[in-house]
Amino acid sequence: MLANVVLGVLGLLTLWFCIVWVKGLKAEKAEAPTVHQTVVGFVTNFFDTLGIGSFAPTTAWYKTTKLVEDRIIPGTLNVGHALPVIVMAFIFIGRVEVEPLTLSLMLFAAVAGAYLGADIVSGLPERKIQIGMGVALFITAGFMLLGMLDLMPSGGEALGLTGGKLIIAVVVNFMLGALMTLGIGLYAPAMALVYALGMSPLVAFPIMMGSCAYLMPAASVKFVKKGAYSTKGALGLTLGGIPAVFIAAYLVTSLPMDILRWLVVGIILYTSVTMLRSAMKPRDEKAPEVAS
Repeated sequence: MLANVVLGVLGLLTLWFCIVWVKGLKAEKAEAPTVHQTVVGFVTNFFDTLGIGSFAPTTAWYKTTKLVEDRIIPGTLNVGHALPVIVMAFIFIGRVEVEPLTLSLMLFAAVAGAYLGADIVSGLPERKIQIGMGVALFITAGFMLLGMLDLMPSGGEALGLTGGKLIIAVVVNFMLGALMTLGIGLYAPAMALVYALGMSPLVAFPIMMGSCAYLMPAASVKFVKKGAYSTKGALGLTLGGIPAVFIAAYLVTSLPMDILRWLVVGIILYTSVTMLRSAMKPRDEKAPEVAS
């Protein structure tokens, strides 16, 4: 019953986002994405479905290839990855039992954080975006390393939270929702939060996917209305990402995930340093015109 309500509300959010985005694309007279931009969407969402995450790898790819200017990477990530993540949520939510109040409050908190955070991030100059994303990437790599080295809490058996633990979960998920708009992925820190509060490791999956699927349309609407994203880049992520989600969810049976995670951590750390070095270069603080 809860899964149906969650997915029903998510369907309405998705419809709202799609209407706003289509209007924005028409207003921008958006062009079709390149093959390269679509490949980025396919590869990053394929591995996102397997649990690696998409924000940090996409940022690394964009920074290395200069497909999207640094200032509008956060908006491009949120807008472009929104629909693939929503598809993941529809595939996976409902398979794992979670206490209704805990799930509902954490989802609402993530949405509220993202909606407020998008307003701030969409208006920041490039230097501050670079510093924020450089730090965010470093934190993301840290959480991934903690998990890979088994240094995070192992979790418990609880399916929900009450009292002080519930308040902590809601407040932290609010902050994670806000950080998503800056480009720091929610999966790893949300998993750490769930484990630390003594919840079952399985509960992390509907909370992670549900939080992202709920918050990304809310944040993306802000980025679309302010034009603070790359239209071609976001379209490439979406058009390449949706089929990748179905392939990864239904057809992939085995991959050397440990090796891939170590490779991704190395790439993320390299990109973090590169982003921070770019922020240190002297330049005019005035934000450039948004490119599509």
